[in-house]
Amino acid sequence: MTELTVAAAGPHGGSHWPLRRIIALSVLAMAVFSIVAATLSGLAVANLATARDQVVNRVDPAVQQALRLDAALLDQETGVRGYALAGVADFLTPYTDGLATQQDAVGKLHPLLTGIPSGAADLAVVTARADAWRGSYAQPTIDKVRATNAPVATSATDLGKASFDSLRSSVATLQRDLGQARQRATTSLNQAAGWLNVVSIGVGAVLLLIVIALGLGLRGAAIRPTSRLTAEVRQVAGGDFDHIVATSGPRELRELGDHVNAMRERILRELSSVRAAHAVLDARTQDLQRSNAELEQFAYVASHDLQEPLRKVASFCQLLQRRYGGRLDERADQYIGFAVDGAKRMQILINDLLAFSRVGRTAGDSSPVAVNTLVDQAKTNLADTIEWTKATIEVGDLPLVRAEVPLLTAVFQNLIGNALKFRGDSPPHISVSAKREGDFWL
Repeated sequence: MTELTVAAAGPHGGSHWPLRRIIALSVLAMAVFSIVAATLSGLAVANLATARDQVVNRVDPAVQQALRLDAALLDQETGVRGYALAGVADFLTPYTDGLATQQDAVGKLHPLLTGIPSGAADLAVVTARADAWRGSYAQPTIDKVRATNAPVATSATDLGKASFDSLRSSVATLQRDLGQARQRATTSLNQAAGWLNVVSIGVGAVLLLIVIALGLGLRGAAIRPTSRLTAEVRQVAGGDFDHIVATSGPRELRELGDHVNAMRERILRELSSVRAAHAVLDARTQDLQRSNAELEQFAYVASHDLQEPLRKVASFCQLLQRRYGGRLDERADQYIGFAVDGAKRMQILINDLLAFSRVGRTAGDSSPVAVNTLVDQAKTNLADTIEWTKATIEVGDLPLVRAEVPLLTAVFQNLIGNALKFRGDSPPHISVSAKREGDFWL
């Protein structure tokens, strides 16, 4: 086995990037941009989510719990003051409810203020002052009223109010610090939202520019050269094999253009060979036409020149048959008959030879003829050969066809003659039959 490896590389094969590399770099550029865009977008979204979580889940709930704490302390102060002035146990209910609310609010504020150091310090001050207020005023007042079962003096309540105002100022400080923290968190949230908008717009703009750049790049690197190559190849395919295909663009298109040029040159070489062969064939055809014309002229002249001596032979043979018929022995009469019949058949063969030389150049007269008659004539022309080879010829029921009598007779004479010529040692057996096949006879 012989292996043939052909490396197709045009003259510009190594000077330009292949199309697969252009597409690979385009895809790589899009992938890198997608990763960068996804990273920036993810960071912007994460920053926005962190700022939003700071505002929604920490600062705002802390502000609400600070307001609850302030309200709970007010309820405690109101309950203690009313209980101290009236000595009615029901007036102490706001104090107990406020104390429970304070404890709940402080419990919820501790985790919320983890990221707000100033708020955690303020809460510690508020808790300490609240405990001091209850220890120095609220609880002693409650115990005193319960012990005496009588209201306390107004001056004692005034002393408690001063201590409570100090507590309220620490709550106000907590609320102020929480408000500032909320303002900072809101500003951070707005900045994060703005940064996300900038990233989104930037990603969209850069993506649009990349798509436009890739579109223009692919158009210039692949689509336009492909269109030009298609037009060049179409011109060659239209029959202009002398047109040289200009190659441009990626390496694959240049190699394709080089292959088309190679194919075009090979076609030109083969076309030149075909034209040369056609020229030789035309010359031989002209020689053959001239030879056929000369042969036709020769056949006409030969048949015409042979007619006269053949007519004399036939005439004298007929005279011999008329004058000496029956006067000689039977063998002589038979010989004279053979001579007359041979002369007649020779005339027929000469006329058929002239008709055969004109086949394809002149239209013969075709007429309905019984094929059995033509086969009998062919057998008569081959009588000597049939007798010498001891051949047996069976002729079936043959049809009536339209044909030129000399030509179809020559066909059967050639067929039977070939059968007699190409035979074995035993006498040949020849069968002639016909069968219908559509509009034709076989």
